[in-house]
Amino acid sequence: MSMPEQRVIPTFRITNDDRSKAFYLEQLGFELEWEHRFEPHFPVFMSVVRDGMRLYLSQHRGDCQVGGLVHFVVPAVDEWALEFQQRGVQLTQPPNDDLGFRNMTITDPDGNQLRFMQPAAKMD
Repeated sequence: MSMPEQRVIPTFRITNDDRSKAFYLEQLGFELEWEHRFEPHFPVFMSVVRDGMRLYLSQHRGDCQVGGLVHFVVPAVDEWALEFQQRGVQLTQPPNDDLGFRNMTITDPDGNQLRFMQPAAKMD
């Protein structure tokens, strides 16, 4: 079964593009899809993507405020947690089943939260 195309793209507000690029690209393994500035040294707006999951990161103050929360559905939370830890990522909340499904939470340098969750096993 192929994964459906993402039709909603959440945006996180960032305050330092170099710091955010290092975090999302080097530590979380996202790829930079594109970035835009109206002029050199102006705020950046960029798209990062990993495994078909896309986020916009914006330095523009009017787009949104810092402190958002986005949920990502992944096949194996524990494997992602191990990968992130090997890349030096500090987990805000390690893998657990507190919400009734396997999940973990990471906080980016601006205070935005990324919650990775795996679908609950179906009962027969």
